[in-house]
Amino acid sequence: MKLSSRLQEVTYPPITEVKSWIAGRQFPAGKPLVDLCQAIPDYPPHPSLISHLQQRMVDPAVAIYSPDEGLTEVRSSVSRWYQRRYGAAPAAGKICLTIGASQAFWLAMMTLCQSGDEVVVQLPAYFDHPMGMDALGIVPRYVAFDEHGGLPDPQAIERAITAKTRAILLVTPSNPTGAILPPALIDELYQLASAHNIALILDETYNAFLPTDQPPHGLFAKPEWPQNFIHIASFGKTFALTGYRAGALVAGEELIQQALKVQDSMVVCQPRITQHAVAYGCDHLDDWVNDNAQMMQQRHDLFRQLFCKPGNPFTLCASGAFFAWVRHPWPQLMGRQAARRLADEANVICLPGEVFGPGLEGYLRLAFGNVRLDDIPRAVARFIPDV
Repeated sequence: MKLSSRLQEVTYPPITEVKSWIAGRQFPAGKPLVDLCQAIPDYPPHPSLISHLQQRMVDPAVAIYSPDEGLTEVRSSVSRWYQRRYGAAPAAGKICLTIGASQAFWLAMMTLCQSGDEVVVQLPAYFDHPMGMDALGIVPRYVAFDEHGGLPDPQAIERAITAKTRAILLVTPSNPTGAILPPALIDELYQLASAHNIALILDETYNAFLPTDQPPHGLFAKPEWPQNFIHIASFGKTFALTGYRAGALVAGEELIQQALKVQDSMVVCQPRITQHAVAYGCDHLDDWVNDNAQMMQQRHDLFRQLFCKPGNPFTLCASGAFFAWVRHPWPQLMGRQAARRLADEANVICLPGEVFGPGLEGYLRLAFGNVRLDDIPRAVARFIPDV
């Protein structure tokens, strides 16, 4: 049988590829594997959440479909969570619960775009986004990465807009760099999208790991936000439920209604048990979430402090949340070759820069968020010669 020629051109899942390099390998006790490949919380869900789900599982209703967009009471809990964290909130009718943030992204793309349409994508890009666009025939219009600034340039983004552009796509905090978009810059980019009557899509998967002294942005306070703003969320990261696939698409009700056509034919609904987990987390776990954010900030600060000491041939370009974006010291090597060298010689796995977009072969993404504080010095030491 013939397979899709389009899919054959799509990048293979990078984490699966990198982990295949070490499949079956035995690591010595003195130099165990350091996994900087995947950004997932290394701690379990809160015990009270686990207990709550155990009690819920005895209810036969948990085993049946919910409405496509999710249970109203769950979406109301999510709305209240946004009110506390952002100072303004989308109403329940503007929230569609999804199978992780990845499915929310697919809903947004399939609702906004047809094959041949374009989306402006800031480099480095989260690899699942170009993979999805390539599979759908949507053209990513890349905006080059500036190593010295690390933040999007609105003028460069505007130059990438054409008559075929349907959206500007950004991730904050960035995956893979960890860089956080300031609220004023987000507002400027929203105004840019509005001026061109296209969507600003913000993937805010790691928004629970931002400092809590100010909202991530003020877009939800704008009465007109549904006209040009789409928000993608992952409560899997927030509540350590990555395997539960707990995402959300937040947008205007007209877009949500169109997205439900895809939702119904794709997955029908987010599983009820996942919805109950999200609602419990939103209603009861603010303090726990904030404590985890502080813990991750401590890991980030120690990682950055140690990584930037003299003698490290790798250059830290940007960092934050779960990630560090570094330039490797081997200009003759592609990112895959550099990452493979680290896997073979240092027992470290990480992702090569080129999976995050063209022209990024000189970089690596390090996901230090799943390395405990006490293990960070040993992890950083793997990058320094003779250590």
